[in-house]
Amino acid sequence: MNYLKKFLIIAILALVVPVAVRGADPAAPESGKVIKITAKKFEYNPNKITLKKGVPVTLEFTSLDRLHGFSCPDLGIRGDILPGKGLKIQFTPQKAGTFPFHCDIFCGEGHENMTGEFIVTE
Repeated sequence: MNYLKKFLIIAILALVVPVAVRGADPAAPESGKVIKITAKKFEYNPNKITLKKGVPVTLEFTSLDRLHGFSCPDLGIRGDILPGKGLKIQFTPQKAGTFPFHCDIFCGEGHENMTGEFIVTE
């Protein structure tokens, strides 16, 4: 695939895929825990994050290289991490357990390894 086609696909995704975060808690106070997460081929750092049930959290994502997705279906959160713009997700975990997350925008060979998990304690 040539560079123009790749650019067009990314541009279309950026316009078509909603940047809004589904499942985020808009009422979550800004004063909760803030966790900074970087995304790059093919990892999140940190990729294991411990949270406390009922405690508001803000995830602040930065992409170090390209468009990445963030999806944690079990907690109902999702967003696009745009290079140079980042992404902020606010939510309050309502259940304890281990919840996997992953990049849901293909970013090359190794994409399937771009995963992590939230560990929510009581």
